[in-house]
Amino acid sequence: LEGRREPGIFMIAGGAGLAPMLSLLREAAARGETRPITLVYGNRHEGQIMAAAELASLSRRLRLDLHHVLQEPPPGWIDLAGMMTPALIQAEAAQAAREGWVFLLCGPGPMIQAAHQGLRAWRAAAPHSGRALFSVLSPSTRLNHARLSRHKDGNNSIQGNRPVPLKPLKKAVLPVAGLGTRFLPATKTMAKEMLPIVDKPLIQYAVEEARAAGIEQICLITGRGKTMLVDHFDIAYELERTLAERGKEKELAALRADAVAPGSIMSVRQQVPMGLGHAIWCARAFIADDPFAILLPDDLMQCEVSCTAQLADAYHETGGNVVAIEEVPRERVNRYGVLDVAEDRGRLVSVKGLVEKPPIEKAPSNLTIIGRYVLMPEVIGHLARMEKGAGGEVQLTDGMAKLIGTQPFHGLRYQGRRFDCGDKAGFLEAQVAFALARPDLAPAMRDILKRYA
Repeated sequence: LEGRREPGIFMIAGGAGLAPMLSLLREAAARGETRPITLVYGNRHEGQIMAAAELASLSRRLRLDLHHVLQEPPPGWIDLAGMMTPALIQAEAAQAAREGWVFLLCGPGPMIQAAHQGLRAWRAAAPHSGRALFSVLSPSTRLNHARLSRHKDGNNSIQGNRPVPLKPLKKAVLPVAGLGTRFLPATKTMAKEMLPIVDKPLIQYAVEEARAAGIEQICLITGRGKTMLVDHFDIAYELERTLAERGKEKELAALRADAVAPGSIMSVRQQVPMGLGHAIWCARAFIADDPFAILLPDDLMQCEVSCTAQLADAYHETGGNVVAIEEVPRERVNRYGVLDVAEDRGRLVSVKGLVEKPPIEKAPSNLTIIGRYVLMPEVIGHLARMEKGAGGEVQLTDGMAKLIGTQPFHGLRYQGRRFDCGDKAGFLEAQVAFALARPDLAPAMRDILKRYA
């Protein structure tokens, strides 16, 4: 801050603290912030270096002055937290207050503790001086309430490192724009997600799973010829009237039980098939700055507790990105996104890397991602670069990989069974499993199986 004449915003980010600061900078750029901003940041993870491109882009939209504290080699990244002594924090805070700056700091535990000691000492010494707003934030929490705004009452204040509540998980994105070529000719004029498992289409199973997890808003990423997916969740006035007139109360009650709240389902078109990552990017306006779930309807889940609900619980436990995972035979890893594991704790796996459809001999593990995710909105910024990955498409896995090191990222061994209904054999197996799970159909299905055994 030495030599600065004009008050502005001073940000210190250590370790994983860079991700929340990036979130604030995006917000500042979106609303046209004009004050000068100084960001001092240190990195210990290669994943954080990926933020350099975004910072460079933000520098063109903001009056942003960047200072990267980095030492290499040996032995690697310098720990910025070790530099943030109480005396240094106290001096920087006092200077910021005198100049009328907004002071924001985010980093690992030792850095937070040092900040508190310094800021409390300064506040005790000069309780009425300065006009700066101080925010000391934990990188393991989401920034819901911290804003780059002027402090209205003119007094200095300290936001402690009490956890900022995570945003609730209320949104889900369902990519349903695929052509369903493996089920031709059945999918020539019908969306593959409308294929029924017993008496409900795949899309309805996915929506019911999301609703069981507390999801309130759902966005369908559709393509040409997929309007029936949206129509399926609309009210069929003629059908309901006919059922009522014919006294078919059971069928009418079943229809109404599946009804969704008005405005809770919307759709967005993916005009060009450019991969799953591109499909998710198409929902960027719907996602906004909220955490969101992704459900691929082709993956049909049979769980006592909704698979998405299990992911939601893990999201609240870890405070970050969570993907559903399962182990597959080594010879099949080249069909999936594969985890590079940092720490395996049984139910939860800490992730240090992701690889989309790697060659069998180069796969870092046999833990693979299935079609259930809970992601932070920052993934959209990475997908927006439209970088082509495996198959020449924009891969969601590549975008997720760039979050690692800047945000918590875990894999969850879910409880339940998955049926790959994008495959004919998996589709047929799902018919059997779901029929056997229903008391009204199980005896008949067992008799059928005996006849073909």
